[in-house]
Amino acid sequence: MNQAYVHGYDPRENLRLKDQAGTLADLLHSDTSYPAGCVVLEAGCGVGAQTAELARRSPGARFVSIDISPESVAEAERRVRAAGLANTSFQQADIFSLPFQAETFDHIFVCFTLEHLPRPVEALAGLTKLLRGGGTLTAIEGDHGSTYFHPDSEAARAAIRCQVELQRAAGGNALIGRQLYPLMARAGLDAVRVSPRTVYVDSSRPGLVDGFTRKTFTAMIEGVRQSAIDAGLTTAEAFDEGIRDLHRTAEEDGVFCYTFFKGVGTKI
Repeated sequence: MNQAYVHGYDPRENLRLKDQAGTLADLLHSDTSYPAGCVVLEAGCGVGAQTAELARRSPGARFVSIDISPESVAEAERRVRAAGLANTSFQQADIFSLPFQAETFDHIFVCFTLEHLPRPVEALAGLTKLLRGGGTLTAIEGDHGSTYFHPDSEAARAAIRCQVELQRAAGGNALIGRQLYPLMARAGLDAVRVSPRTVYVDSSRPGLVDGFTRKTFTAMIEGVRQSAIDAGLTTAEAFDEGIRDLHRTAEEDGVFCYTFFKGVGTKI
């Protein structure tokens, strides 16, 4: 089954994902590590933006990273090998039809993948079957409804809603972060705990201003410009005003906030 990736696969999107991973590494992964000798499945590795961080932080673990796009898998492997990491293998696979036996993995990691799936509980339940008893599943997702900024702008919020609507129309959910707990619980995971990871950005944090406000979030919204216009969700003038106002939040007196959600559950 093909899942629509609303952001596309062009080189600009690959660069945005790399910027996002580097900017958010500590926020998202400071408490993600796996013991030596364990086998970890990364489901939905994309172009490997998170893979290198996982492999680097747990050098004694062995990772199997999969994605539905063979082009993304090839780019992920190139990126990880270029980083000098040898503890990860790659293969193309559909998350709804995984080529693994039950209880194959000690742990599973899913990041920015569920938001693109039409049936996330089914995907999580299938992944849970692949865990050995006592193993954990970690899921990280954003939530575009958590976005707020100064100066506030209805045009900027309208541009964000365009991205949310396009993702919904493609079968995904850009607001999925707030749903992680019930989704993971319904999939059969036990002792699920979810923690919010808020990115707060003002001009005293220039690395985040550039790496997150400009190159991660605003770049993502800007990337759906033509699709939003073609779908009749906005006009070129209205969308461009929203993008200008998002860039305005990266100026000296601007503030930008966004929350990611990280869930961890255990298989009994």
